[in-house]
Amino acid sequence: MTLRELINSVDSEQYIDSALYQKLRETKPEYGANRRIQVKLVNGKVTITNVHVGSLGDILTYQIDVAPDLQVTKMHLLDEILRY
Repeated sequence: MTLRELINSVDSEQYIDSALYQKLRETKPEYGANRRIQVKLVNGKVTITNVHVGSLGDILTYQIDVAPDLQVTKMHLLDEILRY
C-alpha cells in the first residue's frame, strides 16, 4: 500500500485538525521515485524511516513496508508517519 492509499483508507474526520494530513490529501501524487517507507519496532517504539522527500507528491507514491512482527492499525500507522 502507498501512503496515498493509506491516507484515502482512513476516516478523514479523525484528522480534521491535522494540517499535514489535509495537505497530503490535497496533493497530487508525482510518480517516478520507487522508494519505500520502512516501519518497524525499535526498543518498544514504532519507528518510521526513509521519509525524506523532495516533494509531498513524491512521498504519496512510496510503498509502506511494515515489519512482519508489527501489528498496527492503519490509523496508528498514519499517526506515526504524520509525526515524522
